[in-house]
Amino acid sequence: MVESTPTLEGLKQRLASWAGFERGPRPQDLTARLNRAEDIPAAVAELCAAGMALASLVATDEETTAERDLKIRYIFEPASHSLRPLPDVFVTLVASLDAARPELPSIAVEVPAANWHEREAQDLFGIVFSGHPDPRPLVVHDGWPKGLYPLRKRFQAGQRPPVEPAEEFPHLLVEGEGVLEVPVGPIHAGIIEPGHFRFSTVGESILNLEARLFYTHRGLEKRIEGMTTIDGFHVAERICGVCSVAHGLGFCEAAEQIAGIEVPGRARVLRTLALELERLYNHVGDIGNIAAGASYHYGTSAGLRMKEALQQVGERLTGNRFLRGLLVPGGVRFDLSAEEARSVKTTMAATAKALASLMERIENNPTVIDRLDTTGLLPLPDAIALGVTGVGARASGVDRDARRDHPHAAYGVGSDLKVTVATESDGDVHARLNLRAAEARESMRLVLALLASLPSGPLVAPMPAALPPRRVGLAAIESPRGAAIHWLRSDAAGRVDRYHLRSASYANWPAVPLAAQSSIIPDFPLVNKSFELCYSCTDR
Repeated sequence: MVESTPTLEGLKQRLASWAGFERGPRPQDLTARLNRAEDIPAAVAELCAAGMALASLVATDEETTAERDLKIRYIFEPASHSLRPLPDVFVTLVASLDAARPELPSIAVEVPAANWHEREAQDLFGIVFSGHPDPRPLVVHDGWPKGLYPLRKRFQAGQRPPVEPAEEFPHLLVEGEGVLEVPVGPIHAGIIEPGHFRFSTVGESILNLEARLFYTHRGLEKRIEGMTTIDGFHVAERICGVCSVAHGLGFCEAAEQIAGIEVPGRARVLRTLALELERLYNHVGDIGNIAAGASYHYGTSAGLRMKEALQQVGERLTGNRFLRGLLVPGGVRFDLSAEEARSVKTTMAATAKALASLMERIENNPTVIDRLDTTGLLPLPDAIALGVTGVGARASGVDRDARRDHPHAAYGVGSDLKVTVATESDGDVHARLNLRAAEARESMRLVLALLASLPSGPLVAPMPAALPPRRVGLAAIESPRGAAIHWLRSDAAGRVDRYHLRSASYANWPAVPLAAQSSIIPDFPLVNKSFELCYSCTDR
Protein backbone atom coordinates (compact mmCIF):
# COMPACT_ATOMS: atom_id res chain seq x y z
CA MET A 1 0.00 0.00 0.00
CA VAL A 2 1.41 3.40 -1.00
CA GLU A 3 1.98 5.83 1.85
CA SER A 4 -0.18 8.87 1.00
CA THR A 5 1.93 11.50 2.79
CA PRO A 6 5.53 10.26 2.99
CA THR A 7 8.04 12.17 5.10
CA LEU A 8 11.81 11.91 5.31
CA GLU A 9 11.45 10.59 8.85
CA GLY A 10 8.98 7.98 7.61
CA LEU A 11 11.37 6.91 4.86
CA LYS A 12 14.18 6.64 7.39
CA GLN A 13 12.06 4.37 9.54
CA ARG A 14 11.27 2.18 6.54
CA LEU A 15 14.97 1.82 5.69
CA ALA A 16 16.43 1.68 9.21
CA SER A 17 16.70 -2.12 9.22
CA TRP A 18 19.17 -2.08 6.32
CA ALA A 19 20.97 1.25 6.26
CA GLY A 20 22.72 4.09 7.99
CA PHE A 21 21.95 7.67 6.95
CA GLU A 22 23.72 10.83 5.95
CA ARG A 23 22.79 14.10 4.30
CA GLY A 24 22.15 13.92 0.59
CA PRO A 25 23.55 16.15 -2.16
CA ARG A 26 21.06 18.88 -1.18
CA PRO A 27 19.80 19.70 2.35
CA GLN A 28 16.37 18.18 1.64
CA ASP A 29 17.79 14.94 0.19
CA LEU A 30 18.55 11.68 1.97
CA THR A 31 21.35 9.17 1.41
CA ALA A 32 21.01 5.68 2.89
CA ARG A 33 24.16 3.54 2.94
CA LEU A 34 23.11 -0.10 2.93
CA ASN A 35 24.87 -2.49 5.26
CA ARG A 36 24.77 -5.29 2.67
CA ALA A 37 24.31 -5.17 -1.12
CA GLU A 38 21.90 -8.11 -0.95
CA ASP A 39 19.44 -5.88 0.95
CA ILE A 40 18.86 -3.76 -2.18
CA PRO A 41 15.56 -5.46 -3.23
CA ALA A 42 14.00 -5.10 0.23
CA ALA A 43 15.04 -1.46 0.58
CA VAL A 44 13.80 -0.67 -2.93
CA ALA A 45 10.47 -2.35 -2.17
CA GLU A 46 10.05 -0.11 0.88
CA LEU A 47 10.71 3.05 -1.17
CA CYS A 48 8.27 1.95 -3.88
CA ALA A 49 5.64 1.22 -1.25
CA ALA A 50 6.15 4.76 0.03
CA GLY A 51 5.37 6.18 -3.41
CA MET A 52 8.91 6.71 -4.69
CA ALA A 53 10.07 5.95 -8.25
CA LEU A 54 13.50 5.20 -9.70
CA ALA A 55 15.03 8.33 -11.23
CA SER A 56 18.54 7.11 -12.01
CA LEU A 57 21.20 4.55 -11.23
CA VAL A 58 24.84 5.58 -10.93
CA ALA A 59 27.77 3.17 -10.70
CA THR A 60 31.16 4.45 -9.56
CA ASP A 61 34.63 2.95 -9.40
CA GLU A 62 36.28 4.21 -6.23
CA GLU A 63 39.39 2.05 -6.30
CA THR A 64 41.44 5.23 -5.97
CA THR A 65 40.10 5.82 -2.44
CA ALA A 66 40.96 3.93 0.73
CA GLU A 67 37.81 1.83 0.29
CA ARG A 68 38.96 0.38 -3.06
CA ASP A 69 35.54 -0.78 -4.21
CA LEU A 70 32.72 -0.26 -6.64
CA LYS A 71 29.60 1.52 -5.50
CA ILE A 72 26.15 1.59 -6.96
CA ARG A 73 23.60 4.28 -6.20
CA TYR A 74 19.86 3.92 -6.77
CA ILE A 75 18.32 7.42 -6.89
CA PHE A 76 14.60 7.72 -6.16
CA GLU A 77 12.14 10.62 -6.35
CA PRO A 78 8.40 10.97 -5.58
CA ALA A 79 6.46 9.15 -8.29
CA SER A 80 3.76 11.81 -8.54
CA HIS A 81 3.31 15.48 -7.74
CA SER A 82 0.34 14.53 -5.56
CA LEU A 83 2.70 12.91 -3.03
CA ARG A 84 3.13 15.54 -0.33
CA PRO A 85 5.04 16.80 1.58
CA LEU A 86 7.95 15.52 -0.54
CA PRO A 87 7.64 17.38 -3.85
CA ASP A 88 11.38 18.10 -4.27
CA VAL A 89 13.50 15.37 -2.75
CA PHE A 90 15.86 12.62 -3.88
CA VAL A 91 16.56 9.50 -1.82
CA THR A 92 19.75 7.63 -2.71
CA LEU A 93 20.46 4.02 -1.75
CA VAL A 94 24.21 3.31 -1.79
CA ALA A 95 25.65 -0.21 -1.88
CA SER A 96 29.35 -1.12 -1.84
CA LEU A 97 30.54 -4.04 -3.96
CA ASP A 98 33.71 -6.09 -3.98
CA ALA A 99 35.65 -4.88 -7.04
CA ALA A 100 37.00 -8.40 -7.58
CA ARG A 101 33.50 -9.96 -7.60
CA PRO A 102 30.86 -7.25 -7.98
CA GLU A 103 27.45 -8.88 -7.77
CA LEU A 104 24.06 -7.93 -6.35
CA PRO A 105 20.41 -8.86 -6.93
CA SER A 106 18.57 -7.31 -9.87
CA ILE A 107 15.46 -5.20 -9.21
CA ALA A 108 14.44 -5.05 -12.89
CA VAL A 109 11.51 -7.45 -12.55
CA GLU A 110 9.89 -5.44 -9.76
CA VAL A 111 11.10 -2.06 -11.14
CA PRO A 112 11.16 -2.28 -14.97
CA ALA A 113 12.66 1.22 -15.16
CA ALA A 114 15.90 -0.30 -13.81
CA ASN A 115 16.30 -2.69 -16.76
CA TRP A 116 18.52 -0.53 -18.97
CA HIS A 117 20.38 0.98 -16.01
CA GLU A 118 21.48 -2.42 -14.75
CA ARG A 119 22.49 -3.64 -18.21
CA GLU A 120 24.57 -0.49 -18.75
CA ALA A 121 26.35 -0.91 -15.41
CA GLN A 122 27.01 -4.53 -16.40
CA ASP A 123 28.60 -3.46 -19.70
CA LEU A 124 30.64 -0.50 -18.45
CA PHE A 125 31.61 -1.61 -14.93
CA GLY A 126 31.32 -5.41 -14.98
CA ILE A 127 28.67 -5.47 -12.25
CA VAL A 128 26.59 -8.66 -12.30
CA PHE A 129 22.88 -8.28 -11.51
CA SER A 130 21.72 -11.77 -10.61
CA GLY A 131 18.21 -12.60 -11.75
CA HIS A 132 18.09 -9.89 -14.43
CA PRO A 133 15.35 -10.80 -16.97
CA ASP A 134 17.42 -9.72 -20.00
CA PRO A 135 21.17 -9.72 -19.33
CA ARG A 136 22.18 -9.18 -22.97
CA PRO A 137 24.71 -6.39 -23.66
CA LEU A 138 23.18 -2.94 -24.04
CA VAL A 139 25.96 -0.41 -24.62
CA VAL A 140 28.95 -2.43 -25.84
CA HIS A 141 28.45 -3.93 -29.28
CA ASP A 142 29.64 -6.93 -31.26
CA GLY A 143 33.37 -7.55 -31.02
CA TRP A 144 33.99 -5.64 -27.77
CA PRO A 145 36.45 -7.70 -25.67
CA LYS A 146 34.83 -9.62 -22.84
CA GLY A 147 36.02 -8.61 -19.38
CA LEU A 148 37.05 -5.11 -20.46
CA TYR A 149 34.99 -2.44 -18.68
CA PRO A 150 35.52 1.09 -20.04
CA LEU A 151 34.30 3.05 -17.00
CA ARG A 152 36.60 1.31 -14.55
CA LYS A 153 39.32 3.70 -13.43
CA ARG A 154 42.06 1.38 -14.64
CA PHE A 155 40.76 1.51 -18.22
CA GLN A 156 42.80 4.03 -20.20
CA ALA A 157 40.56 6.17 -22.37
CA GLY A 158 43.17 6.49 -25.11
CA GLN A 159 43.68 2.78 -25.64
CA ARG A 160 42.24 1.01 -28.68
CA PRO A 161 41.02 -2.39 -27.50
CA PRO A 162 41.39 -5.40 -29.80
CA VAL A 163 38.27 -6.48 -31.66
CA GLU A 164 37.15 -10.00 -30.90
CA PRO A 165 35.22 -12.23 -33.33
CA ALA A 166 31.62 -11.05 -33.23
CA GLU A 167 28.75 -13.36 -32.47
CA GLU A 168 25.25 -12.75 -33.79
CA PHE A 169 23.31 -10.65 -31.32
CA PRO A 170 20.61 -12.84 -29.70
CA HIS A 171 17.38 -11.20 -30.85
CA LEU A 172 14.04 -12.48 -29.67
CA LEU A 173 12.72 -14.84 -32.32
CA VAL A 174 8.98 -14.69 -33.03
CA GLU A 175 7.76 -17.72 -34.99
CA GLY A 176 4.44 -18.78 -36.49
CA GLU A 177 2.52 -18.94 -39.72
CA GLY A 178 2.76 -15.68 -41.65
CA VAL A 179 5.30 -14.09 -39.28
CA LEU A 180 7.91 -11.97 -41.04
CA GLU A 181 10.97 -10.18 -39.70
CA VAL A 182 11.57 -6.68 -41.04
CA PRO A 183 14.97 -5.20 -40.11
CA VAL A 184 15.25 -1.39 -40.31
CA GLY A 185 18.59 0.36 -39.82
CA PRO A 186 20.95 0.93 -38.20
CA ILE A 187 21.75 3.21 -41.15
CA HIS A 188 18.65 5.09 -42.28
CA ALA A 189 17.61 6.92 -45.42
CA GLY A 190 17.27 10.23 -43.54
CA ILE A 191 19.88 12.19 -41.63
CA ILE A 192 19.03 10.68 -38.24
CA GLU A 193 21.63 8.87 -36.17
CA PRO A 194 21.93 5.07 -36.25
CA GLY A 195 19.53 2.75 -34.47
CA HIS A 196 18.43 -0.76 -35.41
CA PHE A 197 14.74 -1.72 -35.29
CA ARG A 198 13.75 -5.35 -35.83
CA PHE A 199 10.02 -5.85 -36.42
CA SER A 200 8.16 -9.14 -36.18
CA THR A 201 4.93 -8.74 -38.12
CA VAL A 202 1.90 -10.60 -39.43
CA GLY A 203 0.71 -8.65 -42.39
CA GLU A 204 1.00 -5.01 -41.29
CA SER A 205 0.38 -5.69 -37.59
CA ILE A 206 3.41 -5.42 -35.31
CA LEU A 207 3.75 -8.40 -32.98
CA ASN A 208 7.09 -7.39 -31.50
CA LEU A 209 9.72 -4.71 -31.95
CA GLU A 210 13.27 -4.76 -30.65
CA ALA A 211 15.24 -1.52 -30.71
CA ARG A 212 19.03 -1.62 -30.46
CA LEU A 213 20.86 1.67 -29.93
CA PHE A 214 24.32 2.81 -28.76
CA TYR A 215 25.93 2.54 -32.20
CA THR A 216 27.66 5.89 -31.72
CA HIS A 217 28.60 5.72 -28.06
CA ARG A 218 31.22 8.46 -27.64
CA GLY A 219 32.47 7.60 -24.16
CA LEU A 220 31.70 11.10 -22.89
CA GLU A 221 31.44 10.03 -19.26
CA LYS A 222 34.96 8.59 -19.51
CA ARG A 223 36.18 11.63 -21.42
CA ILE A 224 35.04 13.99 -18.68
CA GLU A 225 36.94 12.21 -15.89
CA GLY A 226 39.69 14.41 -14.47
CA MET A 227 38.48 17.57 -16.20
CA THR A 228 38.09 20.96 -14.56
CA THR A 229 34.58 22.30 -14.05
CA ILE A 230 34.67 24.55 -17.11
CA ASP A 231 36.10 21.87 -19.40
CA GLY A 232 33.56 19.35 -18.14
CA PHE A 233 30.79 21.84 -18.79
CA HIS A 234 31.81 22.20 -22.43
CA VAL A 235 31.48 18.43 -22.86
CA ALA A 236 28.10 18.28 -21.10
CA GLU A 237 26.74 21.14 -23.22
CA ARG A 238 27.57 19.14 -26.36
CA ILE A 239 26.05 15.81 -25.34
CA CYS A 240 23.01 16.64 -27.48
CA GLY A 241 22.59 19.40 -30.04
CA VAL A 242 18.92 20.15 -29.42
CA CYS A 243 19.14 19.95 -25.60
CA SER A 244 22.36 21.93 -25.19
CA VAL A 245 20.84 24.42 -22.73
CA ALA A 246 19.17 21.74 -20.63
CA HIS A 247 22.25 19.52 -20.42
CA GLY A 248 24.60 22.45 -19.87
CA LEU A 249 22.38 23.75 -17.08
CA GLY A 250 22.20 20.34 -15.40
CA PHE A 251 25.99 20.16 -15.21
CA CYS A 252 26.18 23.78 -14.03
CA GLU A 253 23.63 23.35 -11.25
CA ALA A 254 25.30 20.15 -10.00
CA ALA A 255 28.70 21.88 -9.94
CA GLU A 256 27.24 25.00 -8.31
CA GLN A 257 25.71 22.84 -5.57
CA ILE A 258 29.11 21.34 -4.81
CA ALA A 259 30.80 24.76 -4.83
CA GLY A 260 28.05 26.41 -2.76
CA ILE A 261 27.57 29.12 -5.38
CA GLU A 262 24.43 31.30 -5.50
CA VAL A 263 23.70 32.23 -9.13
CA PRO A 264 22.60 35.88 -9.60
CA GLY A 265 18.89 36.46 -10.21
CA ARG A 266 19.34 38.01 -13.63
CA ALA A 267 21.40 35.02 -14.78
CA ARG A 268 18.76 32.60 -13.47
CA VAL A 269 16.03 34.35 -15.46
CA LEU A 270 18.14 34.39 -18.63
CA ARG A 271 18.87 30.67 -18.17
CA THR A 272 15.15 29.99 -17.84
CA LEU A 273 14.42 32.08 -20.93
CA ALA A 274 16.91 29.98 -22.90
CA LEU A 275 15.37 26.74 -21.58
CA GLU A 276 11.90 27.80 -22.72
CA LEU A 277 13.12 28.95 -26.14
CA GLU A 278 14.85 25.57 -26.52
CA ARG A 279 11.68 23.74 -25.49
CA LEU A 280 9.58 25.86 -27.84
CA TYR A 281 11.63 25.34 -30.99
CA ASN A 282 11.77 21.61 -30.26
CA HIS A 283 8.01 21.33 -29.66
CA VAL A 284 6.87 23.18 -32.76
CA GLY A 285 9.43 21.32 -34.86
CA ASP A 286 8.23 18.03 -33.39
CA ILE A 287 4.62 18.88 -34.22
CA GLY A 288 5.80 19.30 -37.80
CA ASN A 289 7.61 15.96 -37.59
CA ILE A 290 4.43 14.23 -36.40
CA ALA A 291 2.65 15.77 -39.38
CA ALA A 292 5.40 14.32 -41.59
CA GLY A 293 4.77 10.88 -40.10
CA ALA A 294 1.09 11.27 -41.02
CA SER A 295 2.02 12.42 -44.58
CA TYR A 296 0.51 15.85 -43.90
CA HIS A 297 3.03 17.95 -45.76
CA TYR A 298 1.51 21.35 -45.00
CA GLY A 299 1.93 20.60 -41.30
CA THR A 300 5.55 19.59 -41.85
CA SER A 301 6.32 22.89 -43.59
CA ALA A 302 4.44 24.95 -41.01
CA GLY A 303 6.35 23.32 -38.15
CA LEU A 304 9.68 23.89 -39.89
CA ARG A 305 8.84 27.57 -40.51
CA MET A 306 8.09 28.15 -36.84
CA LYS A 307 11.20 26.28 -35.75
CA GLU A 308 13.39 28.23 -38.17
CA ALA A 309 12.12 31.60 -36.89
CA LEU A 310 12.79 30.57 -33.30
CA GLN A 311 16.28 29.29 -34.09
CA GLN A 312 17.08 32.57 -35.81
CA VAL A 313 16.11 34.32 -32.57
CA GLY A 314 18.43 31.96 -30.69
CA GLU A 315 21.27 32.86 -33.05
CA ARG A 316 20.68 36.58 -32.47
CA LEU A 317 20.74 36.09 -28.70
CA THR A 318 23.73 33.75 -28.36
CA GLY A 319 25.46 33.51 -31.75
CA ASN A 320 24.31 29.88 -32.07
CA ARG A 321 21.09 28.48 -33.52
CA PHE A 322 21.04 25.86 -30.74
CA LEU A 323 21.56 28.49 -27.99
CA ARG A 324 24.97 27.03 -27.22
CA GLY A 325 27.49 29.29 -25.52
CA LEU A 326 25.08 31.26 -23.33
CA LEU A 327 25.55 29.33 -20.10
CA VAL A 328 28.68 29.12 -18.01
CA PRO A 329 29.17 27.65 -14.52
CA GLY A 330 28.11 30.41 -12.15
CA GLY A 331 25.75 32.21 -14.53
CA VAL A 332 25.56 33.29 -18.16
CA ARG A 333 27.96 34.89 -20.66
CA PHE A 334 25.59 37.21 -22.54
CA ASP A 335 23.05 39.81 -21.47
CA LEU A 336 19.76 40.60 -23.20
CA SER A 337 19.35 44.01 -24.82
CA ALA A 338 16.04 45.87 -25.16
CA GLU A 339 16.14 45.34 -28.93
CA GLU A 340 16.65 41.59 -28.52
CA ALA A 341 13.78 41.44 -26.03
CA ARG A 342 11.48 43.13 -28.59
CA SER A 343 12.59 40.60 -31.22
CA VAL A 344 11.69 37.74 -28.88
CA LYS A 345 8.25 39.25 -28.18
CA THR A 346 7.55 39.71 -31.90
CA THR A 347 8.51 36.10 -32.60
CA MET A 348 6.30 34.87 -29.75
CA ALA A 349 3.29 36.65 -31.25
CA ALA A 350 3.97 35.22 -34.72
CA THR A 351 4.55 31.71 -33.33
CA ALA A 352 1.34 31.78 -31.30
CA LYS A 353 -0.66 32.73 -34.38
CA ALA A 354 1.04 30.12 -36.61
CA LEU A 355 0.65 27.35 -34.02
CA ALA A 356 -3.05 28.08 -33.53
CA SER A 357 -3.59 27.97 -37.29
CA LEU A 358 -1.71 24.69 -37.69
CA MET A 359 -3.50 22.95 -34.80
CA GLU A 360 -6.88 24.06 -36.16
CA ARG A 361 -6.02 22.66 -39.59
CA ILE A 362 -4.87 19.36 -38.08
CA GLU A 363 -7.98 18.96 -35.91
CA ASN A 364 -10.24 19.70 -38.90
CA ASN A 365 -8.53 17.17 -41.17
CA PRO A 366 -10.25 13.80 -40.61
CA THR A 367 -7.60 11.91 -42.61
CA VAL A 368 -4.84 13.14 -40.31
CA ILE A 369 -6.84 12.58 -37.13
CA ASP A 370 -7.61 9.03 -38.25
CA ARG A 371 -3.85 8.38 -38.39
CA LEU A 372 -3.29 9.89 -34.91
CA ASP A 373 -6.13 8.45 -32.86
CA THR A 374 -5.44 5.16 -30.98
CA THR A 375 -2.00 4.91 -32.66
CA GLY A 376 1.03 4.19 -30.49
CA LEU A 377 -0.85 3.57 -27.24
CA LEU A 378 1.12 3.82 -24.01
CA PRO A 379 -1.16 3.06 -21.04
CA LEU A 380 -0.62 4.87 -17.73
CA PRO A 381 0.57 1.76 -15.78
CA ASP A 382 3.23 1.06 -18.41
CA ALA A 383 4.40 4.68 -18.45
CA ILE A 384 4.81 4.56 -14.66
CA ALA A 385 6.51 1.13 -14.62
CA LEU A 386 9.05 2.13 -17.28
CA GLY A 387 9.81 5.49 -15.66
CA VAL A 388 8.78 7.42 -18.77
CA THR A 389 9.21 11.18 -18.50
CA GLY A 390 8.25 14.39 -20.30
CA VAL A 391 5.62 14.51 -23.04
CA GLY A 392 5.55 10.72 -23.32
CA ALA A 393 4.58 10.40 -19.66
CA ARG A 394 2.23 13.37 -19.35
CA ALA A 395 0.27 12.31 -22.45
CA SER A 396 -0.48 9.05 -20.61
CA GLY A 397 -1.64 10.84 -17.47
CA VAL A 398 1.57 11.02 -15.39
CA ASP A 399 1.49 14.31 -13.49
CA ARG A 400 5.20 15.05 -13.30
CA ASP A 401 7.33 17.96 -14.53
CA ALA A 402 10.77 18.79 -13.10
CA ARG A 403 10.18 22.52 -13.55
CA ARG A 404 7.55 22.31 -10.83
CA ASP A 405 8.62 19.19 -8.89
CA HIS A 406 12.38 19.92 -8.74
CA PRO A 407 12.51 23.72 -9.28
CA HIS A 408 15.61 24.88 -11.12
CA ALA A 409 16.82 28.08 -12.81
CA ALA A 410 14.10 30.67 -12.01
CA TYR A 411 11.02 28.42 -12.07
CA GLY A 412 8.61 29.15 -9.26
CA VAL A 413 10.18 32.52 -8.42
CA GLY A 414 6.98 34.56 -8.32
CA SER A 415 3.49 33.49 -9.33
CA ASP A 416 4.02 34.26 -13.04
CA LEU A 417 6.90 31.78 -13.22
CA LYS A 418 4.97 28.86 -11.72
CA VAL A 419 4.54 26.25 -14.43
CA THR A 420 1.07 25.00 -15.31
CA VAL A 421 1.55 21.31 -16.05
CA ALA A 422 -0.73 19.92 -18.76
CA THR A 423 -1.63 16.25 -18.98
CA GLU A 424 -3.62 14.05 -21.35
CA SER A 425 -5.08 10.63 -20.63
CA ASP A 426 -5.35 8.78 -23.96
CA GLY A 427 -1.64 7.96 -24.31
CA ASP A 428 -1.71 7.88 -28.13
CA VAL A 429 -0.02 9.94 -30.84
CA HIS A 430 -2.92 12.42 -30.82
CA ALA A 431 -2.49 12.97 -27.07
CA ARG A 432 1.25 13.54 -27.47
CA LEU A 433 0.57 16.02 -30.29
CA ASN A 434 -1.99 17.95 -28.24
CA LEU A 435 0.28 17.99 -25.22
CA ARG A 436 3.16 19.44 -27.24
CA ALA A 437 0.87 22.23 -28.45
CA ALA A 438 -0.29 22.95 -24.89
CA GLU A 439 3.29 23.01 -23.62
CA ALA A 440 4.34 25.29 -26.49
CA ARG A 441 1.62 27.76 -25.47
CA GLU A 442 2.78 27.58 -21.85
CA SER A 443 6.38 28.16 -22.98
CA MET A 444 5.33 31.29 -24.85
CA ARG A 445 3.52 32.55 -21.75
CA LEU A 446 6.60 31.87 -19.63
CA VAL A 447 8.90 33.63 -22.12
CA LEU A 448 6.81 36.80 -21.92
CA ALA A 449 6.65 36.55 -18.11
CA LEU A 450 10.43 36.12 -17.94
CA LEU A 451 11.01 39.18 -20.10
CA ALA A 452 8.69 41.19 -17.84
CA SER A 453 10.42 40.02 -14.64
CA LEU A 454 14.06 40.34 -15.69
CA PRO A 455 15.88 41.84 -12.69
CA SER A 456 19.00 43.96 -12.82
CA GLY A 457 22.29 42.73 -11.46
CA PRO A 458 25.40 40.74 -12.38
CA LEU A 459 25.43 37.90 -14.88
CA VAL A 460 27.80 35.50 -13.15
CA ALA A 461 29.07 34.50 -9.72
CA PRO A 462 32.75 33.50 -9.56
CA MET A 463 33.34 29.75 -9.45
CA PRO A 464 36.38 28.36 -7.60
CA ALA A 465 39.21 27.00 -9.69
CA ALA A 466 38.68 23.62 -8.04
CA LEU A 467 35.53 22.17 -6.49
CA PRO A 468 35.45 21.06 -2.84
CA PRO A 469 36.81 17.48 -2.85
CA ARG A 470 34.72 14.32 -2.71
CA ARG A 471 31.36 16.06 -2.92
CA VAL A 472 28.26 15.09 -4.90
CA GLY A 473 25.91 17.38 -6.83
CA LEU A 474 22.52 16.29 -8.18
CA ALA A 475 20.23 18.24 -10.50
CA ALA A 476 17.00 17.49 -12.38
CA ILE A 477 16.34 19.63 -15.45
CA GLU A 478 13.17 19.51 -17.54
CA SER A 479 14.55 19.24 -21.07
CA PRO A 480 12.28 19.36 -24.16
CA ARG A 481 11.99 15.55 -23.95
CA GLY A 482 11.49 15.33 -20.18
CA ALA A 483 13.48 15.29 -16.96
CA ALA A 484 17.24 14.78 -17.27
CA ILE A 485 19.04 13.71 -14.08
CA HIS A 486 22.62 14.95 -13.70
CA TRP A 487 24.92 13.38 -11.06
CA LEU A 488 28.37 14.85 -10.49
CA ARG A 489 31.14 13.89 -8.04
CA SER A 490 34.39 15.76 -7.48
CA ASP A 491 37.70 14.01 -6.87
CA ALA A 492 40.38 14.73 -4.28
CA ALA A 493 41.80 17.52 -6.47
CA GLY A 494 38.43 19.19 -7.06
CA ARG A 495 38.13 17.96 -10.65
CA VAL A 496 35.44 15.72 -12.14
CA ASP A 497 35.67 12.23 -10.67
CA ARG A 498 32.39 10.89 -12.13
CA TYR A 499 29.60 12.49 -14.14
CA HIS A 500 26.49 10.59 -15.14
CA LEU A 501 23.54 11.78 -17.20
CA ARG A 502 20.24 9.95 -17.32
CA SER A 503 18.69 11.79 -20.21
CA ALA A 504 14.96 11.87 -20.89
CA SER A 505 15.48 9.95 -24.13
CA TYR A 506 17.34 7.21 -22.24
CA ALA A 507 14.35 6.82 -19.92
CA ASN A 508 11.81 6.91 -22.77
CA TRP A 509 13.31 4.66 -25.46
CA PRO A 510 12.04 1.40 -23.88
CA ALA A 511 8.48 2.75 -24.21
CA VAL A 512 8.69 3.14 -28.00
CA PRO A 513 8.68 -0.61 -28.87
CA LEU A 514 5.84 -1.13 -26.40
CA ALA A 515 3.75 1.65 -27.93
CA ALA A 516 4.49 0.34 -31.44
CA GLN A 517 2.84 -2.99 -30.64
CA SER A 518 -0.58 -1.32 -30.81
CA SER A 519 0.13 -0.13 -34.37
CA ILE A 520 0.80 -1.28 -37.89
CA ILE A 521 4.25 -1.12 -39.40
CA PRO A 522 3.50 1.84 -41.75
CA ASP A 523 2.60 3.85 -38.64
CA PHE A 524 5.90 3.23 -36.84
CA PRO A 525 7.46 6.48 -38.15
CA LEU A 526 4.44 8.28 -36.72
CA VAL A 527 4.78 6.52 -33.34
CA ASN A 528 8.52 7.17 -33.25
CA LYS A 529 8.15 10.86 -34.12
CA SER A 530 5.46 11.34 -31.48
CA PHE A 531 8.09 10.52 -28.82
CA GLU A 532 10.82 12.31 -30.84
CA LEU A 533 13.71 10.86 -28.87
CA CYS A 534 17.37 11.57 -29.27
CA TYR A 535 20.02 8.97 -30.10
CA SER A 536 22.89 11.25 -29.14
CA CYS A 537 22.04 11.90 -25.48
CA THR A 538 21.04 8.25 -25.09
CA ASP A 539 24.34 6.95 -26.44
CA ARG A 540 26.50 9.63 -24.81
